[in-house]
Amino acid sequence: MVFELVSRPSVADHFIAELRDVAVQKDPMRFRRNLERVGEVLAYELSRTLPFEDHEVTTPLGVAQAKHIMEQPVLATILRAGLPLHQGMLNYFDRADNAFISAYRKHRKGEDAFDIEVEYLSSPSLEDRILVLCDPMLATGQSMVLVYRALLRLGKPRALHVVSAIASSEGLEYAKRHLPPDTRFWIGAIDEEMTAQAYIVPGLGDAGDLAYGRKL
Repeated sequence: MVFELVSRPSVADHFIAELRDVAVQKDPMRFRRNLERVGEVLAYELSRTLPFEDHEVTTPLGVAQAKHIMEQPVLATILRAGLPLHQGMLNYFDRADNAFISAYRKHRKGEDAFDIEVEYLSSPSLEDRILVLCDPMLATGQSMVLVYRALLRLGKPRALHVVSAIASSEGLEYAKRHLPPDTRFWIGAIDEEMTAQAYIVPGLGDAGDLAYGRKL
């Protein structure tokens, strides 16, 4: 299942438009906050697919019938660009366990090609858990697949959700082919093109640099 946020007009279109806008991108705090807000909206949409149970809440005037999420997910994020999106998810799943993974593109000298390196992983057990894997940009899809495979060392999740602000259609198809067949994708917007350097077009640029400053 693929959910594309902009397929139904909402205030989230405004958040994504600001993420893309080169003028607004000059304000890193605004960029981080917009990523966070996209994460919040996608967390709300994702929550509608989770199992709930009936619950009674005592108010000052009586007892109200309510519903509680039966199980909090594990929120996993690819550093560093994924942190604002992760925070948006965590604002809604505020009792969730968390996992963090360092993955980056290691470019081959003199070539556009690159390899994906996974260096660091911190996570609770994932055995039979609901795993939400966040990365703001799903470009080639290779990072997402390699990170998921690395996380399998900590147990096999019962369900997998992938959350991204922007995805390329090519990367989305790659991820669908190489991740479990019942994976659910929660995407802000899907773009059709990528450059030779695997940047999404029109995309928004380098999310990590825009959020936290340029790296060497």
